[in-house]
Amino acid sequence: MINELLVNLVSKVLGQGKQTARGNRAFNCPLCNHSKPKLEINFTDNKKGYHPWHCWVCNEKGKFLNGLFKKIKALPEHFDELKSLVKTGYQVNDIEVIKYDIKLPKEFTPVINNNKNLTGRQAWFYLKNRGITLDDIEKYNIGYCEYGKYAKMVIIPSYDKNGQLNYYTGRSFEKDPYVKYKNPEASRNIVPNEHLINWSLPLVICEGMFDAIAIKRNAIPLLGKNIQSELMKKIVTSTIKKIYIALDTDAMKQAIKFSEEFLNEGKEVYLIDLKGKDPSEIGFSNFTNLIQNTYPLTPYQLMERKLQLI
Repeated sequence: MINELLVNLVSKVLGQGKQTARGNRAFNCPLCNHSKPKLEINFTDNKKGYHPWHCWVCNEKGKFLNGLFKKIKALPEHFDELKSLVKTGYQVNDIEVIKYDIKLPKEFTPVINNNKNLTGRQAWFYLKNRGITLDDIEKYNIGYCEYGKYAKMVIIPSYDKNGQLNYYTGRSFEKDPYVKYKNPEASRNIVPNEHLINWSLPLVICEGMFDAIAIKRNAIPLLGKNIQSELMKKIVTSTIKKIYIALDTDAMKQAIKFSEEFLNEGKEVYLIDLKGKDPSEIGFSNFTNLIQNTYPLTPYQLMERKLQLI
């Protein structure tokens, strides 16, 4: 029998998944941030209390969901709810690991003025081919790692409103990498790039760091497809009146959900049609044109969009 309450809880933490075989559902893995839902979880109740999970990309796996929640630094309230739903494989001290002193990898090297060796040049050419300029590299303090856990990856840090590191993402610049993305063991319940955000101007919500860099102006990456509680609270309580939502086509269900929530909070919402691409592919000029030609979403249009998903 499928534990639907557990499905709902995990969907709140990981975003909406899709049903696969038997009692399994697949989600986007927050541990390797692969673009496709490769984290598979079994939600069938059994006497031993097992709910095995396994990511087919980064190969992280376990028998109990508390282990997964611990790795992704789930919120205390999510641990509390999990404890009420799962009677075995749960440890109270899992909640104690929520706080995480995040630091850049020790091998981190800024790209600026460090592109003379082979790895530095590879990182620079990769960024250049993605439309990233030297100004962007300096603005976001983009670096790379030659060795270590993040070897042959560019590292894009995120900082809070006080300029303190609160997250970073790693993206391989190798031609055929075994792991394309790698993120730190830290909570994503943050406000990414907050030091660059003006909370009195229109806000653009996108998925990844490269998207935010391409958009350039007042863009917050979700670091996935879900709006974490800290970011949602910050947006709702801010004086921002206009919110542009620019998520990939495969995240349309989430985009419509967010649009409805913001409309209910009295915000003016613009749902941008990316036509199957993402902002980093579209580029700054074309994305700016899309924004200028997008009109506010009305409750009637929202209802139409919801019906199209049925």
